Amino acid sequence: MKGPAIFLAQFMGQEAPFDTLENMAKWAASQGYKGIQVPTDPKLFDLEKAAESQQYCDDIAQVCRQAGVEITELSTHLQGQLVAVHPAYDELFDNFAPPHLHGKPKARTEWAVNQLKCAAIASQRLGLKAHATFSGALMWHLVYPWPQRPAGLVAQGFAELAKRWLPILDAFDAAGVDVCYEIHPGEDLHDGASFEQFLAAVNDHPRANILFDPSHFVLQQLDYLDFIDRYHARIKMFHVKDAEFNPNGRSGVYGGYQDWQSRPGRFRSLGDGQVDFKGIFSKLTQYGFNGWAVLEWECCLKDSAQGAAEGAPFIAQHIIQPTGYAFDDFAGGEVSTEKNNRILGIND
Repeated sequence: MKGPAIFLAQFMGQEAPFDTLENMAKWAASQGYKGIQVPTDPKLFDLEKAAESQQYCDDIAQVCRQAGVEITELSTHLQGQLVAVHPAYDELFDNFAPPHLHGKPKARTEWAVNQLKCAAIASQRLGLKAHATFSGALMWHLVYPWPQRPAGLVAQGFAELAKRWLPILDAFDAAGVDVCYEIHPGEDLHDGASFEQFLAAVNDHPRANILFDPSHFVLQQLDYLDFIDRYHARIKMFHVKDAEFNPNGRSGVYGGYQDWQSRPGRFRSLGDGQVDFKGIFSKLTQYGFNGWAVLEWECCLKDSAQGAAEGAPFIAQHIIQPTGYAFDDFAGGEVSTEKNNRILGIND
């Protein structure tokens, strides 16, 4: 496992050092991070230019290296969300697209799909192997089965989602890059069962993979360690983010429409929540995860500067260097078929 790295999205701003990619790269390095996950926001990274120009990608990578970090992955969370939007959310999600596309859902979706295809080429030009995104959602308004869902509705929804994503997945396959969907409430891919249904609809596409973020499982009361056991072959990215869930007699998983500080389920800075990171890092190491451990900072209580400063050493302390041999090898002997036959009581 590589790291520590940091996702820049939550730290972007108008003032230095959060105003340009170069400044943010230098800032991340000064905090102890070795890598940066880059949101494809035009203020930091010109995605379309990156898809057209190898020189632009080389220059960007060099700027980051000179600052002391490398790009771990690109992110199209906002664009991925726009690949599939139910009309009830059109106005809310318009803010994820350029102003000239507001109020034009069809054109907005076409733009989002093109953005993802550009991200495939840009990732390839940067030498990246994985990409972070959201799946979007056509069925989130149906998450609780009341009124009851008509027969075939969910299967039809996943068929449409697959229809939209298959050309994108093929583009990433051609580029040699995995699409890593962050399993996240608000997306049609929000737990293991929904990921399985999507995977079946895209014919087990080899590029349909997972961005594992345990914080979203805490808020859903889902066993994130068992999730790793079940889906480790598809986990190609890792957001290190903490959370806590403290239900009471007033509200639970759904939060009662309250703000983040008042909800039973809250995102916290690393070490302040309930996530068993020792268990997570152990399991990911056990299954040979060789991607980046990337801090995604979201906390409703702690200042972002403190969270970022604490994040790098926290991740570094949890990364496990895989052992090259079994601890009891010292007591073993040379390999001998004849000796093993004698131990087993097998006579030639």
